[in-house]
Amino acid sequence: MRQAATYAGLAVLAAIWLLPLQLWLGWVFPVHMLRHMALVAIAAPLLAIGLGARMPWLTISPLLASALEFAVVWLWHLPTLHGIAYLHLPGYVLEQAGFLAVGLLVWVSALRPGEALTGAGGLLVTSMHMTLLGALLILAPRDLFAAICGLAPDLGQQQIGGLLMLGIGTPVYLIGGLILVHGVLEGGEEQGV
Repeated sequence: MRQAATYAGLAVLAAIWLLPLQLWLGWVFPVHMLRHMALVAIAAPLLAIGLGARMPWLTISPLLASALEFAVVWLWHLPTLHGIAYLHLPGYVLEQAGFLAVGLLVWVSALRPGEALTGAGGLLVTSMHMTLLGALLILAPRDLFAAICGLAPDLGQQQIGGLLMLGIGTPVYLIGGLILVHGVLEGGEEQGV
């Protein structure tokens, strides 16, 4: 299972970085959000399941990992930093590397053996801040990023991006946290994946 998870995580990384999603879909912001969600909520947990035991240096308090992920995700969604990532390749690489790094940090820390309840707490907190950011993107009265990226305003694309965040990030972290809690309740003690 661990080897399959590793290969699946690497396949997701290859797909989101190599496939011309923006060309195929014709969207800018939703593709950005799809890549973001694929990094932190699909590739990172798969890689953590497959390689987590080989990355003990990524293990910190799951709640601290969640706080660091919150900071990185929200900072890169500030219009100025988002514009830097959109307009400049080094900014894009830094943004994507940051998303993957904090995603791995959260998942490796949350899935650490013996820390299931704390891990569940970190995943549930992350689910909440993903929900809040997705809702803010959906409910914003104007396009927050188009002007700084030199694009025509398109509130619909921003709203689709927010829906992707809600539809992918929120349930993945929530389900991950609930699975950890279930494992504790079933086993009668804390145990990791």
